[in-house]
Amino acid sequence: MDTQPLYQIKADLFKALGHPTRIQVLEVLAAAPDHTAAVARLAEVTRAEASQLSQHLAVLKRAGVVTATRTGNAVHYRLAEPLVAELLVVARAFLLSTLSAGRDGAAQQLAAARDLPALPGASARTVLAATHAADAGSRA
Repeated sequence: MDTQPLYQIKADLFKALGHPTRIQVLEVLAAAPDHTAAVARLAEVTRAEASQLSQHLAVLKRAGVVTATRTGNAVHYRLAEPLVAELLVVARAFLLSTLSAGRDGAAQQLAAARDLPALPGASARTVLAATHAADAGSRA
């Protein structure tokens, strides 16, 4: 069985996630009630120019990560799947774990990462703590 197309789909997903503004948009949506926010709110949080934000939202929409609905003049974006919020929690836990490893200049970045707004569900700290506990248990 040829699994190459599946890896391409996954690679395309990660490409769509491959920009800080897009990650920030997704984190805002993940933390919002019903995983939904108006474009005006996304622009306020990201501080992106309207045309740039529109392009980032289009990339996320083409990748199937978000959906859009129009109500009058307002456009609202929503996470296409709740699993996207879980992916962000795991990514944040990975970030904290990587920064905790103590690379050069990591202390300041680790402090900044810990100050990021909370994501729904399991917190990154909880995921990170569980990861470290599992690692310690497997070494014993």
